[in-house]
Amino acid sequence: MMTLDKFEEAAEKVKEVVLPTNLIYSEYFSAQTGNKVYLKPENMQYTGAYKVRGAYYKISTLAEEERQKGLVTASAGNHAQGVAYAAKLFGVPATIVMPEATPLLKVNRTKSYGAEVVLYGSVYDEASQYALKLAEEKGAAFIHPFNDETVATGQGTIAMEIFKELPTVDIILVPIGGGGLAAGVSTLAKLLNPNIMVIGVEPAGASCMKASLNAGEVVTLPDVETIADGTAVKTPGNVVFPYIQENIDEIITVEDHELIVNFLDIIENHKMVVENSGLLTVAALKHLKCKNKKVVSILSGGNMDIITLSSVVQHGLIQRGRVFTIAVLLPDRPGELVNVANVIAEMNGNIIRLEHNQFVSINRNAAVELTITLEAFGHEHKQQIINALRAKGYDPKAESPTGIYDK
Repeated sequence: MMTLDKFEEAAEKVKEVVLPTNLIYSEYFSAQTGNKVYLKPENMQYTGAYKVRGAYYKISTLAEEERQKGLVTASAGNHAQGVAYAAKLFGVPATIVMPEATPLLKVNRTKSYGAEVVLYGSVYDEASQYALKLAEEKGAAFIHPFNDETVATGQGTIAMEIFKELPTVDIILVPIGGGGLAAGVSTLAKLLNPNIMVIGVEPAGASCMKASLNAGEVVTLPDVETIADGTAVKTPGNVVFPYIQENIDEIITVEDHELIVNFLDIIENHKMVVENSGLLTVAALKHLKCKNKKVVSILSGGNMDIITLSSVVQHGLIQRGRVFTIAVLLPDRPGELVNVANVIAEMNGNIIRLEHNQFVSINRNAAVELTITLEAFGHEHKQQIINALRAKGYDPKAESPTGIYDK
């Protein structure tokens, strides 16, 4: 059972491994939402995520002879690194089963902590089944990523730290994947203050916990589709589910496009990299109906590979109207390209790329296609540039949802 005594024990134990992640007051998000918003930056932990808390506490509760038989787990990222790092500190062997498509960066970081990495299966579920088989064969302890009361107790120590810094907190927003973090945080928060509101946040494309709460029992989604890979879970944990039922007041679901723009907000206003799952609670801020409340958003992790990061930045800029592409038709005669460039320059637009296609039409004298990728200050400035081009007789094509103009 997750009791106050256990949480206090865990809070003392994890001090041996966690870095301080003091609350950050966000003037930007407070102004945006009308609440007093604080960020709990678990992305700043040594392994880049909160997961080391539950892993370390769980391993500390095992008998020495159990630990020496080794540890086994399955994970595609944060939990893998948390277990590997905790095992290194305890001086015990760890085997981590990761899906075959796991980014090389995460595989190498897990190996760097001394763990043996086994690549198996195309998704987490397949890797987990194989890890359970390995644990049984080796007689090793299996450290579940979320469906374990002891692991959840370790994760819940985040709530203890929040209350010590901000005793009058009104609302805690916590990401939900399998439910371990949310179960631990909400249970301890309610023990410390029964009147506090704890809201879970899931990606709309993987809202297995909301579906389970609506059904009154654990259910499995047919599939999941979200960029928040750390919370892309089909089936929540049955062990932690009763704690969620009792202590989570509400679940908010957010769309992937909301995560993208909030990624830019966090980078520009707080100079932090937060992975998509960690941004769930930031995106949820605008869904709150309350005002003038003290709200803490838990940023659960910051492990993001560079390719994903660059893609999210690009799509975020498109959504904000700061990068867009237009296609215009113009006669194939000297000076036309300069004329278009001058119009854009007069409007303070910045040309990033030009593509001049002379073969869009058989009659080159009638029309060639000029595709222009531009940088602007936002949607209003973008529209001003488009209007200026139209005024000069150049008619950009209608915009598509991606911010690129349809040809």
